[in-house]
Amino acid sequence: MTAPDTAELKARQRAIWAAGEYDLCAQRITAAAEAVVEAAAIEPGTAVLDVATGTGNAAIRAAQAGAEVTGLDLTPELFDVARGHAEEAGVAIEWVEGDAEALPFADASFDRVLSVFGVMFAPRQKVAAAELARVCRPGGSVVVANWTPGGFFGRVFASMAAHLPPALWGDERHIRKLLGGQLLLAQELRHVDIRPPSREAMAALFDNAFGPFVMARKALGDERFEAVLDDFRALIAQFDTGDDEPLIRAEYLLTVAHRP
Repeated sequence: MTAPDTAELKARQRAIWAAGEYDLCAQRITAAAEAVVEAAAIEPGTAVLDVATGTGNAAIRAAQAGAEVTGLDLTPELFDVARGHAEEAGVAIEWVEGDAEALPFADASFDRVLSVFGVMFAPRQKVAAAELARVCRPGGSVVVANWTPGGFFGRVFASMAAHLPPALWGDERHIRKLLGGQLLLAQELRHVDIRPPSREAMAALFDNAFGPFVMARKALGDERFEAVLDDFRALIAQFDTGDDEPLIRAEYLLTVAHRP
């Protein structure tokens, strides 16, 4: 069996993230978007690009900090929800359908280039990394948050290997290979705290709203997908450090890459 080509992979990824109700999951990890925007040291008038913006977690927070923001995503089906959130926040953002591996912008177009759990899914990682650096102005920064391979979501994606690439952008050495030749890097391990009402409620949320799960259930059928869901429940139990209520600490790598 031949491997799918890049165009097929991207079409599959668009379908995956358009499935379900991604925003219900995204709203539980907003703390990472806040951390990225804070690390980016955004000032009023800063030109910001949020790559693989999803439903706008980072883009909206950057706009609230006074930036002029463009949010780009391969899956424009998410923009309706993003626009709604932006309107509620009282900010204006330009939403652009586009590919992280071929950003539709001139060289050195932005002061800050952000991505929160987004660009890590690009099939050709070196190409995507080069694009982030290309559109960043001298003196600017690329700031990204990526799930670590051994953290909660890294383990989830590993279990979904047939549908998603591994979380390699969250490995410190790997991302240095991707960006370190062009940019000066600072890295820090952080985590997002997820507090579901119960373990089963979290499993049910992802079963119904998380695009990779929705598509996997369609592909495998209900009976075979139950094994995937059982693995997810086991991961929730393994990473649950709460006492009276569940607490899932999802580790990610925050990388600030400065362009001289």
